[in-house]
Amino acid sequence: MRDFTLAKYRELCEAILKGYEPMTVKSYLMQNPSGSVVIMRHDVDRKPESALRMAELEKEMGIKSTYYFRMKKGVFRKDIIKKIASMGHEIGYHYEVLDKAKGNFEKAIGIFEEELKAFRKIYDVKTICMHGNPLSKWINRDLWSVYDFRNFDIIGEPYISINYKKVLYLTDTGRNWSTKFSVKDLVNVRSVLYENIKSTDDVIQILNDGRIDQICISVHPNRWSRNFGEWLKEFMWQNIKNVGKIGIRLYDRSFR
Repeated sequence: MRDFTLAKYRELCEAILKGYEPMTVKSYLMQNPSGSVVIMRHDVDRKPESALRMAELEKEMGIKSTYYFRMKKGVFRKDIIKKIASMGHEIGYHYEVLDKAKGNFEKAIGIFEEELKAFRKIYDVKTICMHGNPLSKWINRDLWSVYDFRNFDIIGEPYISINYKKVLYLTDTGRNWSTKFSVKDLVNVRSVLYENIKSTDDVIQILNDGRIDQICISVHPNRWSRNFGEWLKEFMWQNIKNVGKIGIRLYDRSFR
């Protein structure tokens, strides 16, 4: 079976349900569980229709996830956000305000407050997650080195609020689970497991082994296709982007 299809995502969810409790980001931060859990996080960067299909699949399987939507034309779809929320999923704000403010922190926090209010007209947002644009020189979560998101009645930000010394972070960035194509979608703890994780089947094997108690899985719904045409288009586009990402990482290292 081809990887990064909805059928393969169903297999991933089945493996989660065998030995783990799936949790939203909000539930995890509020409960601070000690057992075997998988934090289910989705970054809706584009194609919100793909997020809706994934949310429907998860509802069918009894899974609740967190969906972080960007405040961007074509992505901030109120109708889709409401539908996903009605299934019991958490909605979060995928902020990119330092990028929008071109590094101006005072302007960025103003944009953050304005966009958060727009989200809260639809859903009572309690967690946020930065969007990482590999072409931008700013890292959006740096906003919280100056300000405190708790002043906005936010309980957490996955990059900041989750202890990755005890939670294995896995992301499908670049359609590859090893993080080698991640520019900003990174946490401050790197597992030796990454060297052996490439495909979703590798992730499923980790879940089946049950050696890791707590895992955070970050999935971008637009990467998971429902048919071959969608799969081929995403495959070709992602390969082009990955070449660029490797170039960015090499450039960054050369100036350190």
